[in-house]
Amino acid sequence: MDAFLAIVSKRDTRRYADRAVPEEVERRILDAGRISGSARNRQPWRFLVVESPGRREQLAGAVYAGENVRGAKFVVAIVSSGGLDTGRCMQNMMLAAWNEGVASCPNGIADADAARKALDLGEDDQVTTVLTFGYPAHGRTGESRTAEEWIERADRKPLDELVERL
Repeated sequence: MDAFLAIVSKRDTRRYADRAVPEEVERRILDAGRISGSARNRQPWRFLVVESPGRREQLAGAVYAGENVRGAKFVVAIVSSGGLDTGRCMQNMMLAAWNEGVASCPNGIADADAARKALDLGEDDQVTTVLTFGYPAHGRTGESRTAEEWIERADRKPLDELVERL
């Protein structure tokens, strides 16, 4: 998929089809996060692939929208010090997934202690976000519309309201 089309067509998806994400696609998603740029090459993240149904259920109770975790076919908790680098990492993973036709959603942490407990982490570890992935239940892909159609349908402020030239 064209990179710009991937960006403009990417939507957070909370309902996934009952179809497994192939292992090689999971690997590409994780690799996209791994190779993300980071200040001074610190790479301040770890990726925890949550496969255990029990851990997933516990983790679902720690995020704001637990149904996203329950319905996903591939769940990745990112343990990080946070910040810009982690945001870059997350976006790379979600765009790499969308390039493969796999939808995603970042899930905020509502209860940090419960998230650490679900993942058997220490008090110094911070679960920054939980990314959920799966093929979209609605079946749409980025290529189902043109970039212009996706942009027109987006509920975003017009560019001229956001850009100021100094």
